[in-house]
Amino acid sequence: MLAPSIVTTRKDEACNSSPESYRVETWGCQMNVLDGERMAGQLEGLGLRRAGDGTEADVVILNTCAVREKAEAKVYSALGVLGLEKQRRPDLVIGVTGCVAQVAADEILERAPYVDFVLGTGQLEGVAEAVSRTRRERRQFAELELPVESPVYQFRQITRDSAFQAYVTVIEGCDQFCTFCIVPFTRGRERSRRAAEIAEEVALLSARGYSEVTLLGQTVNAYQDPETGIGLGGLLRRVAETPGLRRLRFLTSHPRLVDDPMAEALASGGVIAPYLHLPAQSGSDRVLYRMKRRYGRADYVATVSRLRRKVPGLAISSDFIVGFPGETEEDFQSTLGLVREVRFESLFGFRYSPRPGTAAARWGTASEVPEAVSAERLERLLALQAEIQSEINRSLEGREFEVLIEGEDRKGQSRGRTPCNRIVHLEGRRVPPGSYTRVRICRGLPNSLLGDLCEPESPGAGAAGEPWR
Repeated sequence: MLAPSIVTTRKDEACNSSPESYRVETWGCQMNVLDGERMAGQLEGLGLRRAGDGTEADVVILNTCAVREKAEAKVYSALGVLGLEKQRRPDLVIGVTGCVAQVAADEILERAPYVDFVLGTGQLEGVAEAVSRTRRERRQFAELELPVESPVYQFRQITRDSAFQAYVTVIEGCDQFCTFCIVPFTRGRERSRRAAEIAEEVALLSARGYSEVTLLGQTVNAYQDPETGIGLGGLLRRVAETPGLRRLRFLTSHPRLVDDPMAEALASGGVIAPYLHLPAQSGSDRVLYRMKRRYGRADYVATVSRLRRKVPGLAISSDFIVGFPGETEEDFQSTLGLVREVRFESLFGFRYSPRPGTAAARWGTASEVPEAVSAERLERLLALQAEIQSEINRSLEGREFEVLIEGEDRKGQSRGRTPCNRIVHLEGRRVPPGSYTRVRICRGLPNSLLGDLCEPESPGAGAAGEPWR
């Protein structure tokens, strides 16, 4: 699964001359963010303009996530507000897309009969037609079929939320069927895009000034070009040759599918960032077996050790679920032991929540871990990681990194990321977003780094070269 993120959709000022506007509200992972950008591009192709802050929209799309229970609750809360709005403005078009739409279309249409259409995850290329159809027919409909062929995107018609960073989906779906995960049901089976089309999209992005590209997949290292058979390693090397590309990242990898070509591509350096998100989920062999992860703790440690030997300085982040059904204190101690042994550069921790349709959700209450116990375990896990992370970040003091400036922090000073995905704040400095600048780390904090400029910033579209790692 992709690493989770808090998503805020950018809202530009609406064009005063246009009577028609849209709003896409997105929850969930990076793939959902990109899906929202894809739909925005299609709606703008209809002549709609993005609604400004605090302004009403003529078309509202809720782009949903089903991975966590709270994200699903937010969708129904938002629909309640939209229902009141539609009473006042009957011509308002309301659509629901994404993962909740895929698995709960009937429930959505029953609970919110004012919703005009529901599109599953495999039908997002048709959102513009869905809006047009709604205006023609004025009746509810749902399109949920999951394609089985290699996906084809209208990638020239994507409205990106950034002017210098872009996501590119390379594989959809997942064949792993972990017992806690709903993704195979919301995204379908694995379908890889053609490498030639991916390379074409990245070349177009680079030509438009996008200097950092992240390749996306729920299990990105399951990628296999349907034409040539090359895997993720070969794809990374091909895309890394794109003129003008400065950084290349990818999310999210499955530990069982880390192979030599992928490791060698990471080790080749250049524009391929020395960062890997590799969810472990648990440090207990017993829990991993119940999760159907198909690897053990020793396998995971061996994979990390092999990668770190090949790629000195490789930063590894991970996901962990605590309170999985049947998890004992001994199991949890094994998780803490894995965290101490591997010493992740960052970590995302979650309390288990049952997802309808998954195997774990059918196991009943007998194996449930009390919420109070799960909450306390998560607190201990995050406290341990904060301690390790602080030590790692302090060890970076005096080091120099190339930092891509992404924006400003709450203090109004510039904030960016190193190639190894660490957040850096520039004390008292403001540098234009999209700039690459060399930074010396002066202080390591638990969750970020403080740095000073070493040299004047360079434009994001500059020539690619070996980054400071």
